[in-house]
Amino acid sequence: MTTLRLEAVRKSRPGNGGPPVEILRGVSLTAQGGALTVIIGPSGGGKSTLMRLLNRLEDPDGGEILLGGRNILEFDPLELRRRVGMAPQKPFMFPGSVLANLQLPFRLRGEATPGGAEPAIVHALELCRLPADLLPRDARTLSLGQQQRVSLARALVAGPELLLLDEPTSALDRPPGDRLADTLHDISRSRQLTIVMMTHDLRLAERVADHLAYLEDGRILEEGVAADLLNRPRSAGLRRFLDQPMETQG
Repeated sequence: MTTLRLEAVRKSRPGNGGPPVEILRGVSLTAQGGALTVIIGPSGGGKSTLMRLLNRLEDPDGGEILLGGRNILEFDPLELRRRVGMAPQKPFMFPGSVLANLQLPFRLRGEATPGGAEPAIVHALELCRLPADLLPRDARTLSLGQQQRVSLARALVAGPELLLLDEPTSALDRPPGDRLADTLHDISRSRQLTIVMMTHDLRLAERVADHLAYLEDGRILEEGVAADLLNRPRSAGLRRFLDQPMETQG
């Protein structure tokens, strides 16, 4: 099991003709190996920027991000992509079949592509509750819920140590969203996989989080057991956030 640790991570953006604007202001957080850590917070609080840093789409201005005790800046980018999988908020299907989409991580690394009956593909389908008869289907013809699961399977198929999820149920109605949430919980347990999820869905957070953190204005204001934070918020920021209508929380 691989632990992800953030130590005083900072990130700024250029201001509009003025000084740089701090987006992340010394974020420290530990995502334990084999657990599902969920980060909630208002729009503009820094969640998207933090996600980009964890996958090294951007680098921090200060602090460290440690994967298994090693600064991610020390990893070769290809090695980091093997270790860190990501399923973005909006599932993107590449042209071709579901199988071709699941083979893509192997092709990008120049490795032999597994067939549909090989263990890597079969296991990913099982984890994401996808029937094997979808493999020859054109991925772009699938329902949104099926595409969400294919996107997740594509992130899992190469066996990452860390899985990053950005609003994984945002486009789903409650029943399919709940099923995907249960899938994520099962994956975390069965694979002993470290998962970090960004979401505004408080119901999802309470349902799946082993550890919950509240990020506002670039700072972690509270963290702990999901039920404790959501039912007994200590900070004024989290109390305000919980009092807002759901549609304003994203």
